Amino acid sequence: MTHEVVLLTQQLVRLRTVNDPEAGTAEAPAAAVVEELMRSFGWPVQVEEVAPGRPNVIAVVDGGGGPGPTLLFEGHTDVVTEGARDTWSVDPYSGDIVDGVLWGRGSADMKSGVAAMIHATRRLQLAGPFPGRIVVAALVDEEGMMLGAKHFARSPLAAEVDAAIICEPEAGEICTCAKGAIRLRVELGGAMAHGAMPHQGRNPILPLAPLLAAVAGYERELDERFGEHEHLGRVYLTPTVVQAGRGEQGNVIPAEAFVHLDVRSVPGVDHAEVIARVRALACAAAEPYGVTASVEVVDDRPPVEIPADSPIAAAVLGAHEAVTGEPGLLGGVPGTTDGTILFRDASILSVVYGPGGKWIAHQADEFVAVDEIVTSMNVYVEAARRFLTGA
Repeated sequence: MTHEVVLLTQQLVRLRTVNDPEAGTAEAPAAAVVEELMRSFGWPVQVEEVAPGRPNVIAVVDGGGGPGPTLLFEGHTDVVTEGARDTWSVDPYSGDIVDGVLWGRGSADMKSGVAAMIHATRRLQLAGPFPGRIVVAALVDEEGMMLGAKHFARSPLAAEVDAAIICEPEAGEICTCAKGAIRLRVELGGAMAHGAMPHQGRNPILPLAPLLAAVAGYERELDERFGEHEHLGRVYLTPTVVQAGRGEQGNVIPAEAFVHLDVRSVPGVDHAEVIARVRALACAAAEPYGVTASVEVVDDRPPVEIPADSPIAAAVLGAHEAVTGEPGLLGGVPGTTDGTILFRDASILSVVYGPGGKWIAHQADEFVAVDEIVTSMNVYVEAARRFLTGA
């Protein structure tokens, strides 16, 4: 099965599953590979199209050993764009293995994790009966709005899940916490006018400077209140998009301006308070210029933190040590994963653990060590056994 898990990783990496409507690509090819393999194992499979060409693939594997918990293995089949190909020293979709390293977009984030969770479940099934059952879910759109996780979280099956292992790349760390995220879109509304006659309009660009300065000040305030989390670092309020006017009309005062803020929080930060404060700062910056301000919450993902001695965390920690011979290191997820949505919408506690470097995701020359794929698969087998039997 060691050979098979590596081959599956290569097969998946060779598929460009970027959600790219212009190129006509999405997750469907990878979903088809996963579905076919699961059906070849005799697993009952649910294929649920979340959006056109974007299917979740979910199998429920009964252990045959009587009643017990339900454990979810979860991964996603989409990847981010490869970007400019000349920034890569290898073909981003080759899936080639050189000196024990498998290269390509999605190799770490997270097609190796998807392969490892599927073959771990198969290995556990072949080893003999186990209590309870395992849900294996390959979901779509984790790199976007997490539509796949949101769709699954609304299902009756999600309500039956007792805990989850999210198979994202974390460099061997057992991540029991993840940063929260709020995506905010601030709209400033003015009145269009000729650049030669600014007194005839209301310029929505002018409040941008005081607003961005106020946001930076608020970030410092939050930093003083919450400090640095042991595993997650600091609170960030990062402007990521500033948009107003058109380059070919430099003599026109635009009617609208926009700022997008990417907020990253740690446990204890009240998201409602942050949203209200940003709204107040936007209004305060806009008011002297006669400009209106509104704030849209594009998405709101809470920070997640579970106890290290919870059953699922203890199972993964114990499994990691049993397989590798080294004590497991606790860590945190600097971004958000589907596990954040599963917790928010379905109250599923999860641990994030999987093959690949913690910081390699979304970069050129993405890679994963073949040994890490195999190790993660073996840890998943042992963690599932421990969790389902209560060992």
